[in-house]
Amino acid sequence: MAKDYSKYSDEHLVKMSASDDKLAFAAIVNRYKNDIAIVIKGMLGNVAEVDDIGLEVFVRFYNSIRKFRGDSALKTYLTRIAINLSLNEIKSRKRKRWLSFDEKPKEIISISDIFSQKDTEEIVNMGLNQLEPKFRSVIVLRLMQGYSTKEVSEILNLPIGTVLSRLSRAQEKLRHIILKLDKTQKNG
Repeated sequence: MAKDYSKYSDEHLVKMSASDDKLAFAAIVNRYKNDIAIVIKGMLGNVAEVDDIGLEVFVRFYNSIRKFRGDSALKTYLTRIAINLSLNEIKSRKRKRWLSFDEKPKEIISISDIFSQKDTEEIVNMGLNQLEPKFRSVIVLRLMQGYSTKEVSEILNLPIGTVLSRLSRAQEKLRHIILKLDKTQKNG
């Protein structure tokens, strides 16, 4: 009779995975793949790289599983990897844009053309994508994923005060962006 891995604690699954139990590791992936995908989508938007980065999160964890000390919850640790890989992707995109300056500019579509076709969630995502990554990560983790301020502090390796100030500034910036999008739609 097959084991029901879904009933094991994270700690037990990590120990079993570290002992080369592939089904235990698959249980970890199944338990957290949706949470990790949501974090990455919050950071990058709904793009093709979400699946690739999600896979990379679990590959990196698997390759370093014997080093995992359990100082933080497994979900927190995986989320930290996802945030770091997402930030790397954002940096990579900026470098690619800078390096491709000789390309002809692509057709520009005004936000007002897009705004009228999108629902509220997509409008918020558009606003999120305009935030700097340091503000976006705090919004995604605290408000969209529901992590506590302390957990966000652990994931991002920041003091709680910094998390709180970034969250406040991020909310204000996001509010201005969304109001600007709304104004653009009404004038469009």
